[in-house]
Amino acid sequence: MKWFADFLKKMDKTKWMVLGLSGILLLVVALPADQAERAQEGTFLQDPGTETSTQQEQFIKTYKKQLADELEKSLACMDGVGKVRVMITFRDSGEAVVEKDVIRSSGAQLEGQGSGQYQESTVYQEENGREPYVSQQKLPAVEGVLVIAQGGGDSAVKQEIFEAVLALFPVEVHKIKIVRMQEAS
Repeated sequence: MKWFADFLKKMDKTKWMVLGLSGILLLVVALPADQAERAQEGTFLQDPGTETSTQQEQFIKTYKKQLADELEKSLACMDGVGKVRVMITFRDSGEAVVEKDVIRSSGAQLEGQGSGQYQESTVYQEENGREPYVSQQKLPAVEGVLVIAQGGGDSAVKQEIFEAVLALFPVEVHKIKIVRMQEAS
């Protein structure tokens, strides 16, 4: 403790002022930004396809079509597959995660509730009226895959297609079906 007392005696006004200003600067930096600033900053990070519910639906529809098209193109390049058609089914239609402010209080315990209580309120974008702020867009989960290919009758080609689909999608094995394409008459 003697070293601390000696340290305090050596401090002059300038050093105390620098120490005080450094403390104030740390407090200002550590204070959370106000809610409107956070929402405004977040709009720059937001995916342009998720601004409104109509745009979200269009974004999901485009995603599903693009996924099927990419799989078709990839499989068509494989040896022995030939012409190919793909159908992908989805478990859900995705999810838009809305930003929420949560206020927690650890006051007196209310009857039938836990040790505290909390209150949620949705964060809204002011520039689009009362549009909820979407912080994350979760893409739809693939449920099953149907592949109709000219080479779908050959067991070696069928196995290659099967392994390619398994590598690309987290789908249960029994949810993948590969069949031979009908001959054009």
